[in-house]
Amino acid sequence: MNYKNITVAGSGVLGSQIAYQTAFKGFNVTVYDINDPALERAKERISDLKSHYRQDLNATGQEVDEAYNRISFSSDLSKAVAEADLVIEAVPEVVQIKADFYTDLGKVAPEKTVFATNSSTLLPSQFAEATGRPQKFLALHFANEIWKNNTAEIMKHPGTDMAVFQDVVAFAKAIGMVALPLHKEQPGYILNSLLVPLLEAAQQLLIREVADVETIDKTWMVATGAPQGPFAILDVVGINTAYNIGLAKAEASGDPEFKKIAEMLKSEYVDKGKLGAAAGEGFYKYPNPSFLKPDFLKA
Repeated sequence: MNYKNITVAGSGVLGSQIAYQTAFKGFNVTVYDINDPALERAKERISDLKSHYRQDLNATGQEVDEAYNRISFSSDLSKAVAEADLVIEAVPEVVQIKADFYTDLGKVAPEKTVFATNSSTLLPSQFAEATGRPQKFLALHFANEIWKNNTAEIMKHPGTDMAVFQDVVAFAKAIGMVALPLHKEQPGYILNSLLVPLLEAAQQLLIREVADVETIDKTWMVATGAPQGPFAILDVVGINTAYNIGLAKAEASGDPEFKKIAEMLKSEYVDKGKLGAAAGEGFYKYPNPSFLKPDFLKA
């Protein structure tokens, strides 16, 4: 694995984390997004990560500043990938947006460049042909709060070159991840195959008016010892992501309940700017959500 220059396409919550973690481990990183306002938001988001690295990883001020200084920003895709050994795609979880991105990326990226999707729910085989280089394409999926929840699921599709697969496994380890190779395509990988049904079940309980957000989370936390309930997890994932996944599921299945969930997330949260923990409010208000209060789990 001779990767030195990494481009992260998409500077949302997880894209920003991937970029900063990669830079923190010594790689040169370029963050690409569609326009300058998006990149300005990315600079703020990434800068905010410094305090987490100091607090959670005991990183020094010099280390966090040096990591930030290894990152450059561009809204010109050709320039952003001109030197890239690896492009990690973290654009919105919408099939057409990703397909269009890969078509454009395949036209401007150097021949050497490997492409990896960070998609949470979509399969690499859905986009392999659009990339123009299916043998150099695979999935590389991270968990949120990447510096603490340091898993990297590497999933090949039938056309992925095994040498590319092994290089990306080595890269994941090089940026401090626990590398988790998947040898077959699996919707949701390992993590989301376990997590998504939990989050969906919680939203179904809410939409059916069985119980409120706090009671559902409290049930899960008390009964399993988990530090967070499903709605607290959704706040970390981001309500936009949950909405896009719910909408896609509603359209694919025709299930009226998933449609109702998507409509609820849009009208009550997305449209009101309640996008999750990073925005200061989602199902809970931050930085002091009620589930962290000492009496939350008491009788």
